[in-house]
Amino acid sequence: MLTTAPYLRTRRPSPTTAEFIVSTVPPLTLPLRIALAAIYLLRLVLALGVLLLLYSAWAQSPYASTTTPANSTALTSPSLTLLDTASINSTATYSASGGNNASHDISPTIRYFAYIQQVLHTVLHSRIGLLCSSLAAAVPPWVLIPCSIFTLYLLSLRIGNEERLLVLRGLGIQTSSSSSTIFGSLKTRFIPTDKIQDVFINEVFRGFEVRHVLVVIVEGEEHVVVVFPKLLPRPHILEKVWRGVRECLYDGGPTGDGKL
Repeated sequence: MLTTAPYLRTRRPSPTTAEFIVSTVPPLTLPLRIALAAIYLLRLVLALGVLLLLYSAWAQSPYASTTTPANSTALTSPSLTLLDTASINSTATYSASGGNNASHDISPTIRYFAYIQQVLHTVLHSRIGLLCSSLAAAVPPWVLIPCSIFTLYLLSLRIGNEERLLVLRGLGIQTSSSSSTIFGSLKTRFIPTDKIQDVFINEVFRGFEVRHVLVVIVEGEEHVVVVFPKLLPRPHILEKVWRGVRECLYDGGPTGDGKL
């Protein structure tokens, strides 16, 4: 299994610091690491295929700087306008002689884009490239582009979620939540100790279901801050976190039952 039900991990680097991690990713054993590496590698290959498909559609469009010979078809032989190697070499020779500083600055850029263009030209004439060109020519752009973007989004989704609560005595607490995609950044928020009025477990409705959430009342804010808002762990996990937060934040055990 690549994911599991939300479970709790606790780290205590010092008596005044505690970190509570709620995750749906099981412990990273060697078989799980190999499986995740294989899945992400497969996702990368599929994403490159989708990008090649989009590039094939663009290369066949009238917006691309392409030239199609009279004896070739768009389905089997996409043609790209390659930069003239002789002109590049002559530009490089002229810039090396000190004739023009601007040419000296732009020559490496021209060579770089010429190399990329030649690589893409070679790929488009391979079996996979011809297959992508045929598919791009057969599917209308208004269908191909949205489907490709949606596929790239699905391939970028993160496997499992993780949310953290870091408690620093005398400083405050910091909540962290991982993004839904692998390209998203970690969403964090820090609440100073003097702004925290209370921390408790509350009952809320989610559809027709009653769920328990750990909330923080912040001074001067109309709404409470919900800890672990995505995963919404079970009450026994929230109670452990609540007791640990009270113990670390206020240097003492919890008071009351922690419920509102």
